[in-house]
Amino acid sequence: MLDGRRIVLGVSGGIAAYKAIDVCRRLVDRGAHVVPVMTKGALRFVGEATFSALASERVHTELFGDPDPIPHTKLGQSADLIVVVPATARVIGSYAAGISSDLLTATLLATEAPVVVCPAMHTEMWEHPAVQDNLATLARRGVHIVAPEAGRLAGGDVGKGRLADPETIVEACETALGATRDLTGLSVVVTAGGTREPLDPVRFLGNRSSGKQGYALAAEAAARGAKVTLITTVDRPAPPAATVVRVETAAQMDDAVREAAPGADIVVMAAAVADFRPAEVAASKLKKRDGVPEITLVPTVDILEGVGSRKPPGQTVVGFAAETDQVRQNALSKLVAKGADLIVANDVTAPGAGFEHDTNQVVILDADGTEHEVPLADKRAIARAVFTAVLDRRKPS
Repeated sequence: MLDGRRIVLGVSGGIAAYKAIDVCRRLVDRGAHVVPVMTKGALRFVGEATFSALASERVHTELFGDPDPIPHTKLGQSADLIVVVPATARVIGSYAAGISSDLLTATLLATEAPVVVCPAMHTEMWEHPAVQDNLATLARRGVHIVAPEAGRLAGGDVGKGRLADPETIVEACETALGATRDLTGLSVVVTAGGTREPLDPVRFLGNRSSGKQGYALAAEAAARGAKVTLITTVDRPAPPAATVVRVETAAQMDDAVREAAPGADIVVMAAAVADFRPAEVAASKLKKRDGVPEITLVPTVDILEGVGSRKPPGQTVVGFAAETDQVRQNALSKLVAKGADLIVANDVTAPGAGFEHDTNQVVILDADGTEHEVPLADKRAIARAVFTAVLDRRKPS
């Protein structure tokens, strides 16, 4: 299955573009999150609305006209896999030569994810030495090539060059992703979002956490084969296979973590939990006419500290530290005080990082003294780096 996998489906301008519709449907049916990217040539064969309706997101077509200022970077960094169906001789040649002439080729050059290329063209084009040399170059670089089949071609000819069967293509995607399912057999608990501490039936004390990083961590864990429990205060699309537990306050999150964490191999505390809550909650709405209320705050339960103190043998605990100054120092103090194995620290005042953004930049600190800096990247890329650090720590010494 492809549960939680984020797959960029590139569609280029060949008559076989209509078969990419079936590939899209099959990938979605297997649980993948499919993001279609179409070239101008593809739009001559298949309508944009078709893929927007069947895929998980709208179609992307423009390198410069997309709402995102750098769509190829975002698509490339966030993808678990890119598959090109069909791959024309032009796209294959541009990719092999490193030429980014459109959004699809730019995305191919801006990713570290596995790439599956599915050529389809007339027999003479398929057999041309330049095409074969380009494919050999891509294969040497680790690109997965799904060779075309012999059969009826455009114009009534019969020969080699017909796009591979859609099911064969989907199976190739699963094979390409199989090597990265390195969390298979492990249980992962992730917390996400900011807690809300009620002042009265209407108002609450909260923070700006959107939950995007926590959800990216849950999606990454699921995509790499883990059994995921997501404890969250926000309502966002979660991996289909994840168990979702919805909470609101720090106390509710603590209860949920106490229940889920003991049996987990990895606990990732990405939620922004309130440090304080009102000592008393007003039974009715506080009125402005009654004057400024005196609100006494008391500490909330320290969930990460509790997880660290109760940690069973073999469990890896990851904390998060959202800081505004002295990031490393404050994060290291938190790492030691809470009994965590790793802490992910970030400066929430840095441009493009922290709360509400789609991107982040962090430093991952290990209790053994090692650290790993992750520059500004999509939050899914941050999630990949976090679990890679977790697995490095869990390797037998």
